Amino acid sequence: MGEVRVTVPARFDGEWKLRRLGDLARIATGARNNQDKRHDGRYPFFVRSSFVERIDSFAYDCEAILIPGEGRIGDIFHYVHGRFDVHQRVYAITDFGSSVFARFLCYYMAEHFGAHALKNTVKATVDSLRKPTFLAFQVPVPPLPEQRAIAAVLSDVDELIGSLEALIAKKQAIKQAAMQELLTGRTRLPGFGGEWEMRRLGDFARIATGTRNNQDKRHDGRYPFFVRSSSVERIDSFAYDCEAILIPGEGRIGEIFHYVHGRFDVHQRVYAITGFASSVCARFLWYYMAEHFGAHALKNTVKATVDSLRQPTFLAFKLPLPPLPEQQAIATTLSDMDSEIAALDHRLDKTRAIKQGMMQQLLTGSIRLPIPDDDTEDDDAHDA
Repeated sequence: MGEVRVTVPARFDGEWKLRRLGDLARIATGARNNQDKRHDGRYPFFVRSSFVERIDSFAYDCEAILIPGEGRIGDIFHYVHGRFDVHQRVYAITDFGSSVFARFLCYYMAEHFGAHALKNTVKATVDSLRKPTFLAFQVPVPPLPEQRAIAAVLSDVDELIGSLEALIAKKQAIKQAAMQELLTGRTRLPGFGGEWEMRRLGDFARIATGTRNNQDKRHDGRYPFFVRSSSVERIDSFAYDCEAILIPGEGRIGEIFHYVHGRFDVHQRVYAITGFASSVCARFLWYYMAEHFGAHALKNTVKATVDSLRQPTFLAFKLPLPPLPEQQAIATTLSDMDSEIAALDHRLDKTRAIKQGMMQQLLTGSIRLPIPDDDTEDDDAHDA
């Protein structure tokens, strides 16, 4: 895994013809409702969601593009080839004419249909699409061999993206299992033994909220500014220059945990855990709290306008602490896993961006696929 293998096609220099979607395929909604789905059904069931349900019967056995007619207009596109069924508010595009390749059409619609659809929605309870919007959508159609070649190139990139997503999910699951074992002492790293000591958080760290408000943030500020969000804002001044764990005191209780080492500032409803005792590794504590503090916090929220946490909830939180060298070793092990996942995430983002650029160029004819040195297929690999 790691490369997109591109088969370079024959020369493509013919004209692209602008065609109406209604002239290229049949367009109709399904006949099923949500109550027809079955958790362990034999066939895919396409509903008004990116998630594909299951069903025990099928009304279609063909190649198709499925697009919801309401909800997230222009965001959801499914391609299927086989037996399936369709919700009554999902449009099934089928029976493609001999001049169009369905996968090419699916890629084109995923890139360009959304803007057309949003201009032509019916304003009811939710934005909805009607059949004429589909029929009138115009597609620039190259010769069929070029459609197939473009779809093949983009499918190669999709395969790499899918492989990266699966690998990231696997690595995250491995890390999650490691956290459950290592942070509780059920599994010990080589060379470590002995008992862990149960300690209160308030006995070995300082816990206080910040003093800033949202209006203090600056888009291009020099320092991180931790607010009640998983996103980190920026600010032009700092009140802290140290190692810290940052946890919002309201909102998504028990879900957001930041670690920082350096200069930063903190919102007045975010708790900064600092001043760690010499017997405590802050990164070990961060990992432990991210795994276990949420359940404790939810049992001790203050029911105000929104669920809120108060300082005593933090002070009273108990956790088992191994000796400092073992804390540091556990934190290093988990940090290495995080670094590997972050590198894969970066690579996935880069590959998605490359695919987006390819779609913008290839699906409009702005760039035509290259000419091979001879008439044979070129199996050279091009790294995405």
